[in-house]
This record gives sequence, structure tokens and C-alpha cells, in this order.
Amino acid sequence: MNNFRFNALLQQDGWLSPAYVSTDPQGLITRLSDAPQDSVSYEPVEGYALPGFQNAHSHAFQYAMAGIAEVHKPGAVADDFWSWREAMYKVALTISPDQLEAIATMLYAEMARHGYTRVAEFHYLHHDKDGKPYANLAEMGERLVAAAHTAGIKITLVPMFYQKGGFGMAPQDHQRRFISHTMANYHALLEATREVVSRHSHASYGFGIHSLRAVTPEDIRQSLADVPAALPVHIHIAEQLKEIEDAVDYLGKRPVQWLLDNVGVNERYHLVHATHLNDREVQRIAESGAHVVLCPSTEGNLGDGLFPLGSFQQLGGKWSIGTDSHVGLNPLEELRILDYGQRLTTHHRNIFTSETEGDSSAYAIRQSLVSGRAAMGNMTREYFKVNQPFDAVVYDAESPLIGCSTLENVLPTIIYSSDSSHCRGTICDGRWIVQQNRHIHSQPITGSFYRAIKEIGVR
Repeated sequence: MNNFRFNALLQQDGWLSPAYVSTDPQGLITRLSDAPQDSVSYEPVEGYALPGFQNAHSHAFQYAMAGIAEVHKPGAVADDFWSWREAMYKVALTISPDQLEAIATMLYAEMARHGYTRVAEFHYLHHDKDGKPYANLAEMGERLVAAAHTAGIKITLVPMFYQKGGFGMAPQDHQRRFISHTMANYHALLEATREVVSRHSHASYGFGIHSLRAVTPEDIRQSLADVPAALPVHIHIAEQLKEIEDAVDYLGKRPVQWLLDNVGVNERYHLVHATHLNDREVQRIAESGAHVVLCPSTEGNLGDGLFPLGSFQQLGGKWSIGTDSHVGLNPLEELRILDYGQRLTTHHRNIFTSETEGDSSAYAIRQSLVSGRAAMGNMTREYFKVNQPFDAVVYDAESPLIGCSTLENVLPTIIYSSDSSHCRGTICDGRWIVQQNRHIHSQPITGSFYRAIKEIGVR
């Protein structure tokens, strides 16, 4: 059992201050109060506790190449998403199960250092280097689950159905590690994934189709009609203009239009990127209850474009954030990039607000947390409550701007003027996994990561 005393703890209706939190041996909250309990010894924490951030979209193996695709030779043809993708394929073909586990463990530890306590892993690196299934169909997924355990965070593993090389195209050789040729192949992988996560309290799973271009229309319709009711559904969609053009040529409709016309999209769906939408598509997504997963640092890095967030929010649209290719790992930066991109295009500063909520920072936290949890299959809306795991990121009450702020200004100061150095630590299941900006297992995790990267030779 652990007991903490914070300067304040953020709830959906505002700050609890001071905040006393007790947990049981499993890390579930047993007591939340603004007053101490007699005879209980509390650990004093000079900080402000926020609910742990939810990373709703991750490709862990891509962390190995984060930041090294930025050298553009003078006079070379234009570099874009599609040329970046070729570089990504080369990395994907090199990674062994041991190396993936080392890379993912480092990544997840860094996520924890920045305040994430759960990740939705959009996983499609399934097979061996020759494209053959491992004896354990979920070998690579199991390594990701192990990585999250070592790093101390939680994971929702979403194995991807990836069948084609593009609209109507056979898979390419350099996609061979991703491919499930039939629905039966994919469902065998999904069942193996279910069996893996059933053995781990920190893991769950979801259902995923990589994209409309990666699976035949018939199999998309059938597989999504058969999704178990409790699972979240993830899909890349409308990320690139070329994808829109190819979908119109092959399907006769834009990607989001085709999906909404052919599948019963609802609140269990998480549409990743959805960058290029027309007004009718924005309206229909919002009306369906589906969530959009936005990855601002990656979308900016790849030149994807800007999601029409302003009009989506006016219609009550729901969104979460993810770090995708992991060129950025700070949730505060993801929220700021998302907000500032909209400010630059609309010339207004009140993007993260609604008719009932005028605090941009509170709105950003609520949207990213509630929709982020939904991406993990968790529909809990309360930030912290009794019998819920105590997962929190704590910001230092002694950092200069936070330390001199009134309570009403603490949250906007954190969201808009802080960075990872102001994180006092991260708690998952009632236990510190990061303190003073350092992961509790940083030395062995970093050592394994360095060895894996040296073996791969990618950096």
C-alpha cells in the first residue's frame, strides 16, 4: 500500500488541493481526499498530479529511425511520405524479436519519462525477415507486451490486418513481414494476440485494419462486421492526398466516404490521421461518434497536412493524440503543435475551447485523456476515482513558472509553458516508474537499446 500527498490533483471538475491518495498493493486507489487520514504516513510530493497521458498511436519499431530521415541531398527529387516509407521498410526488414523488444522498451521508458502511462501499439511487424510466420504467431507482439512490462507502462496491442501492397495491388516484397494473406490468417494472429495479453494484467488488445489500401474491400466489410463488441477498432485513413486520389480511382469514393458508407462506424472506431477531409466527411465522422487520432509531430514531420480540427470540434468531434513514428515524445508538444497549427490557419487563439469550457488547457486534457482511454478500450471518464488504477504524471511545484502560479493558472502553465524537465515523475499502478526525470530501470534499458541499434546499424 502506498500513500501520497500532492499539492493538488486534477479531477474532471477541477483541482483537488491538497490531495491525499492511498492505493492498495495492486495500485488501485482506495482513498482520495483533501484531508489526511489519521495514523497514515504520506509521502510528501511537491507537485501537481495529472492523469497519465494516453498515447493512442505508436509504431514502436520506427523509434529506431527517429530523426535520421532528415538529410535531403541537394537536387534530389522531392522527399515526401512515400519516399520516407521506403526508408522505413528498410528498417523494418532488419529487426529481430530481441532487437524489437530492446527498442520498444527504450521507447516506452521514454514515453513514461514524458508522462504517458499507456500506449496503443498499432502493430504490423508480424513475421520473420523472410516473411514467414513465427512458430508463435504473436512472437513480435509478445515482445512488445514484454517491453511495456519492463518499462512499467500499460499497452493495448492492436495487430494490423495488412494484406495488399496498395489498392488492388499484390503485396511488395519489402512488406513481407506485415502480410496476412487472408482473413483466416489475420484472425489466427488476432487469437494468438488475445491469448498473449490474457496472461498479463498490464495488457489488452484491439482490432485493426492498416488502411483501406492494405485490405480488399470485401475483407474490410466482413472483418469489421465480425469484430468482437468489446474491442476498439483502429485504422489509418486519408493521411495523404495520393491516398485520396487512389481511393477514388479504385473504390469510386474518397476513403472516409467509402468507410462510412460501407461499415457501421461508431464510437469504438479510432480513425488515425484523417488529414484530408471535406466538410461532409467531418460532419459524418462527428455524427458517428468515432474518434480521430491525431499525431501532430509525425504529421508535421511527414508533411501530411493539418486536420480540420476547428470544424470537427464545433460538431462535438472527439480526438486523441499519438506519437506515431516517435520523432516527438512529449505530450505537451503534441497538444501545442495541434493547437498552434489551427491558430496559424484560422488566425484565432481559442481553438481548444467550447461553448461551455473556455480553458484551452483543461479542454486539451479532457479530449486527449477520455478519447485516448477509449482507444485502449477503456471508457472511464473520471480522471481519478476509487478502485481505478492510480496512473499519474506529476509536474514539479518548484519549477519557476509553476511555482509562482495561482492554482487556476497551474494547468495552462503546464500545458503551454512546460517541458519534460518539469516532470517530477510518473506513477503507474501506484508506483513510481520515473523520478526526477529518470526511469527507475534506465541503465539496463539503455544498454540493451544501444546494443540493438549497433547490431541493426541504422544510426
